[in-house]
Amino acid sequence: MLETVDLNKQMDKATYKALVPVLRERLYAVQKASWDAGVPVIILYEGWDAAGKGTSIQGLTEPIDPRGFKLYPIRAARTYEQNRPWLWRFWQKIPAKGEWAIFDRSWYGRVLVERVLKLIPEKEWRRGYRDIVDFERTIADDGTLIIKFFLHISKPEQKRRFDRLMKDPLTAWHVASEDWDHHRHYDDWYWAYEEMFEHTDTEWGPWTIVPSTCRRYKQVKVFQTIIRSLEERLGISTEYLQEGRLPAQPPVEAEDGEGPDVDENNADEVEQIPLADSEILEEVPAKRAKGHKPRMRKPAAEAEVAAVKDEGG
Repeated sequence: MLETVDLNKQMDKATYKALVPVLRERLYAVQKASWDAGVPVIILYEGWDAAGKGTSIQGLTEPIDPRGFKLYPIRAARTYEQNRPWLWRFWQKIPAKGEWAIFDRSWYGRVLVERVLKLIPEKEWRRGYRDIVDFERTIADDGTLIIKFFLHISKPEQKRRFDRLMKDPLTAWHVASEDWDHHRHYDDWYWAYEEMFEHTDTEWGPWTIVPSTCRRYKQVKVFQTIIRSLEERLGISTEYLQEGRLPAQPPVEAEDGEGPDVDENNADEVEQIPLADSEILEEVPAKRAKGHKPRMRKPAAEAEVAAVKDEGG
């Protein structure tokens, strides 16, 4: 699956600046709608080290109401958790009706890190596929919407990002020795991811593989996937929020350090994301892959809620 993903997907800065304020308002609107409808939502992030999971989650949580979501950064199970069935700690984090639960890594560690680092016997991580599918099917049958993202970058791009972080003393701490070890074993992780997609990409829990070389493309794709998924579940549309606010096609503008540069004289050679939602979602879900941002202006209808909203979500 991963070998068919186009990692050269790009979005110019002008288009990004035109899209994001509207997408933020639409995110807020669908969050409010899911709360009112009592639909619990799980948004799950997996992906390569340095692919941008943290920055994507930060961008996602900025425009939405912090009272309506919980964020869970998942690490190794604690001692008391190891004494219980392995999924027990995740059952404790299932969102209440109308609530969003955002996972920075997840139960997929069972078939990823525990597999690649040989922390458990093969029999146990292979059984993990069945456990995960049954777990997700159970909560989906109970009404939970499951949105799963995998942020994909190449091995050279991962090394470039590690090197850039290491050069700055203020960011070098982000790269640990284990990150370099994972990088050296990129192929082992690659095949673990491939097998994960094969066994756990389901109708009720489809994977969305997000090309993440360009951070702007990545973030817009994540936003639009969440908005579309919730609109389909709730039977609503938030496209009215963008009427008359998006220009035609803004000029291409490159930015250093964020994907390949764009030659303005040959802008047509770079695939740009359209302003509509439809085409950016063309690789979703994963199974079909085989073949300091300003605060948003809240919609007028939500003015009362926004007035008491705490910042920092």
